[in-house]
Amino acid sequence: MASMIRSGCGGRLASAAMDHGARSGPLPEPARKAEAVRRMFDRIAPRYDLVNRVMTFGLDVGWRRRAVAQLDLAPGSVVLDVACGTGDLCEALRAAGLRAVGLDYSEGMLAAAHTSAPLVRGDALAMPFRAAVFDGAVSGFALRNVTDLARAFAEMARVVRPRGRLALLEVGAPRSTLLRSGHDLYMRRVVPLIGGLLSDAGAYRYLPASVAYLPPTSRLVDMLGDAGFEDVRVQTLALGAAQLMTATRRTD
Repeated sequence: MASMIRSGCGGRLASAAMDHGARSGPLPEPARKAEAVRRMFDRIAPRYDLVNRVMTFGLDVGWRRRAVAQLDLAPGSVVLDVACGTGDLCEALRAAGLRAVGLDYSEGMLAAAHTSAPLVRGDALAMPFRAAVFDGAVSGFALRNVTDLARAFAEMARVVRPRGRLALLEVGAPRSTLLRSGHDLYMRRVVPLIGGLLSDAGAYRYLPASVAYLPPTSRLVDMLGDAGFEDVRVQTLALGAAQLMTATRRTD
């Protein structure tokens, strides 16, 4: 039932509770968010992939493959990975015969990337790409790190061609009361422990706190529609611990 922490790509991101001097306190004010999260991801980049594998019991590998498959794009299509981190989704795209381009704001993550796909440092709220240049876009567990989701979705709609596809992975919450309680306990207690043993406990205390930034799924669906996407569908993964949202870029 684990969920995955994913590098935030925008220059304006949700901040980390683990920022120096505020490791156990509330999340910093919006003005501090971008730099706090960037420093966090720079710091955890060297062992980022290892911690994700352990936290999710390896389930994140299948989640990424499913997201890529749900794009349903022809081989050779060009797909943008927003908040690409170390390039896991880029590699999943390449394995499916698609051409990947990665975008991330963290220099540390890009330096630790293990993909041969071209990578660009940039802001998800002001992407350095022409309009309608991509056949699709993906993102893995980054939405809760973006301070202006409407603008991020609008940017995705701008750079994806009409009838292009979108696949977004994000954390979720099991519907069952029992499962939700177990999931919450795992996130609040076990994830920071794993993070502390393998990387940075403060960074992985941010994970459960960051979920507070994520609107309800119904609101995310509405926001995607407002941005220019249609046929928005939501699939639950791992008994609800994660969710996959797919959509198609409208022609208007």
